[in-house]
Amino acid sequence: MKIRNFCSYAMLIAFSFNINFSQAKSLPLKNGIWRGVFKVGEIEVPFNFEVKNGADEKPVFTAINGDRRDDFQVTHVSDDSIRVSLNTFETAWFAKIQPDGSIIGVQKSLVPGNTSRVYPFEARPGKAYRFVEPGKEVVPKSNISGRWVVKIQANPNATDKAAPDRVAVFEQEGNKLNGIILSVSGDSRELEGSVQGDEFLLSGFTGASPAYVRGKINNDNSITGSIGASAEPIRFDAVKDDKAALPDAYALTFLKPGYDKFDFTFPDINGKQVSLSDEKYKGKVVIIEIMGTWCPNCIDQVTFLAPWFKENKSKGVEAIGLAFEAKDDPAFAKNTLTKLKNRYDIQYDLLFAGKVGGNVVAEKLPAIDKFLAYPTTIIVGRDGKVKEIHTGFSGKGTGQFYQDYVKKWNEDLAKLISEPLP
Repeated sequence: MKIRNFCSYAMLIAFSFNINFSQAKSLPLKNGIWRGVFKVGEIEVPFNFEVKNGADEKPVFTAINGDRRDDFQVTHVSDDSIRVSLNTFETAWFAKIQPDGSIIGVQKSLVPGNTSRVYPFEARPGKAYRFVEPGKEVVPKSNISGRWVVKIQANPNATDKAAPDRVAVFEQEGNKLNGIILSVSGDSRELEGSVQGDEFLLSGFTGASPAYVRGKINNDNSITGSIGASAEPIRFDAVKDDKAALPDAYALTFLKPGYDKFDFTFPDINGKQVSLSDEKYKGKVVIIEIMGTWCPNCIDQVTFLAPWFKENKSKGVEAIGLAFEAKDDPAFAKNTLTKLKNRYDIQYDLLFAGKVGGNVVAEKLPAIDKFLAYPTTIIVGRDGKVKEIHTGFSGKGTGQFYQDYVKKWNEDLAKLISEPLP
């Protein structure tokens, strides 16, 4: 599928900013499996989703990525126009249903003043393939299942030191390929694609922005390729290693020398000032999550922490989400954090810590040294001292990495909870 010409694209952009065109009447959004294609720069990134009727017969859009499913609500804003709200990410689709049942539209940010990352797309119903139409597959050169050490190629114009290695986990069955890329900040979420001859292609869309991986299997069975969520992909080389692992996530961020405690005061959703030193938290094990509603790995961490907290809060545990949001505006933050709280039934405090970007975490939390990633989890013991700081989060799709995280989490928290009051 090719994205249509520039004139069509310009009309799409105008439509996405609420400029009206003549409208057809009563064009339904077809139920079933769809295939869509985003345009990311000059790269086409395919994705699949399902449309079905949900509550009150309102359409529900379900993104499909390997075993992962993400649901989004569809609203008809006119007979032939839809809006798909992409949950907590403050982005949405604005699309028009075409006479042939396809849709054409854009994904854009809902943050006031943010006009970056506008992704045009088209999608057609009744097409279940991702990259290659059935019957046109090419026999794979090899099976790339397993773990891979991914070395990021240095940017010749960069002044920073080399990026840390990443880890890729692939599962291949014939031409079908599923995968996920892990880094110290988190993971790519689940990707789906195929192997064709000596090349492989993966893509993913879970609500934030489209992502893709393109690679070539070399004669020595190493891999070269690119990872992207923008028009400027990251180049990499990779070698297979069944023991591939990330750096210890508990040994990347620290308190500065001379600190074993820290404190902060930020407003909650309703504007009430909340401090770690408040009576509510004294003598408790406190989990502090540095996060943002715009951050996919933070959302994955919330889906773990929210139910865990509900199950364990009676044991002398508290949790606080410190949210750095896309806009330095309490009203904006109240809206985004309320949506997050309601969607995941969060029963711990959510505080607005400021606008994400730059060195804001270092400025707002000066006791923290070497902050690297959203999310970062800080665990405080009953004595008020920081016991652990964990950088990033590897979601369920990472398999053993996630299982190892959950095992250590439960063991560590059980030990801290069992400690007597100071």
